[in-house]
Amino acid sequence: MASETTVEIEERETESSWSGGKPPMEASYGKLMMWYFLLSDAFTFAGFLIAYGALRFSSPTWPVPDFVFSTFPGGIHDAPLIFVTVMTFVLLASSFTMVRAVQEGHRENKNGVVFWMLLTIVGGASFLGCQAWEWANLIGTEHMSVTTNPFGTHVESGVYLEGNDHGIAKGDLVQPGDSYLIHKHDGEWDPLKYRTEEGVVKEQQFGPKAFGALFFFITGFHGFHVFSGVVFLIIICINAASGLYVERRNGYEMIEKIGLYWHFVDLVWVFVFLVFYLL
Repeated sequence: MASETTVEIEERETESSWSGGKPPMEASYGKLMMWYFLLSDAFTFAGFLIAYGALRFSSPTWPVPDFVFSTFPGGIHDAPLIFVTVMTFVLLASSFTMVRAVQEGHRENKNGVVFWMLLTIVGGASFLGCQAWEWANLIGTEHMSVTTNPFGTHVESGVYLEGNDHGIAKGDLVQPGDSYLIHKHDGEWDPLKYRTEEGVVKEQQFGPKAFGALFFFITGFHGFHVFSGVVFLIIICINAASGLYVERRNGYEMIEKIGLYWHFVDLVWVFVFLVFYLL
């Protein structure tokens, strides 16, 4: 009798293990699909950044980030990477507020979810505003485009024959590795002229075209992700405020799914920051 009971228990356990219909790792279908999407998107960003790295280290000269990204709103110059650091802080802070929104969702606290999501939306919108200013400064003031890169690096020493309005004076020494910037003057490009140690007069050439094209494409692609995330955050925040997710009693799972996307966007920016602004 005892043996029959044991067999029945084993059969029930077997049927329970192979019956199917159970989400793996207790993750819902929606969460799994979000993870699949993020994984494929990660490969896309990885391909772009690897391509940038390959071109960066195969080129004999490349713009120095401390020189390219040294301006700050308000006419402040010679502040290397300060503005992009502020951008990064704003985006990472929005990731923290997203975590708090998810926590309040697990507690079924509607007001808490709405409050922290609003802060996340403000953070994302602020980042987009900062990126718009950076692009406007590089395009409108520095005249950089996808086909023209006015930033470059000296490859040999010499003496400047003429100065310009950007900190270079006549007679200054040209040091190999120093960065330079070619600007437009009265609608025409105004190159820097210098005499080498051999007495040869040279004009600085534009920097590698790939820099501008890759910068605008990759940062723009990431900015599109941030913009899409802000739009989804606004829609989901409105739904949460209307009480749509209260009836489901699933710990505000939709907040958790959009949170996964938002954390991914923040993580990708860390790698973009490393590749473009630090290398």
